[in-house]
Amino acid sequence: MEDKLMKIQVLGSGCPTCKMLYGLTKQAVEELGLKTEVEYITDVQKIIEMGVISSPVLAINGRPVISGLLPDVEKIKEVIKRNYE
Repeated sequence: MEDKLMKIQVLGSGCPTCKMLYGLTKQAVEELGLKTEVEYITDVQKIIEMGVISSPVLAINGRPVISGLLPDVEKIKEVIKRNYE
């Protein structure tokens, strides 16, 4: 995939599941060859501002794309590719 501007965030409370999503998302970004940083946000207010009620949340370009579950790395890669602008 060619380099384009993409903002990827993992939002969560800091629980083990949230940390695992962050790690898997970083792995997915690396495997896709993207130079995008993955930001990990534990600020509950930010989660509320996104309008989601369950964590962890994977957001791309400020929009939640996965919420409340822990997908495998292949699913994360699929979601990133589908939302790549």
